[in-house]
Amino acid sequence: MSEIELVPRRAIGGIIAVWVFAAVAGVAIGVLVPVEWRAAWLTVSLGGCLIIAFAVQLWYGRSQGFTERVAASVLGALLVLGVLSMGFALAAVVTG
Repeated sequence: MSEIELVPRRAIGGIIAVWVFAAVAGVAIGVLVPVEWRAAWLTVSLGGCLIIAFAVQLWYGRSQGFTERVAASVLGALLVLGVLSMGFALAAVVTG
């Protein structure tokens, strides 16, 4: 028999952790990877964010809302990486 949690832990921390990982990975890719390979590596980092989102939400240990939490994590990571990629594209256009 499972115990009922009277005050469940908040899941927002795990979601934001994936967003922070996406931001750090995106900035690292922007600094370390040549311009012609950035789009490919940003896609790879989004896949890494998906794996990390699954790991974080499984570690959280609650089945209620699992799909929604993973979706929020990955969607936020997609938005973060998208904003960073737009910034990289604008920087590449300006610098020539």
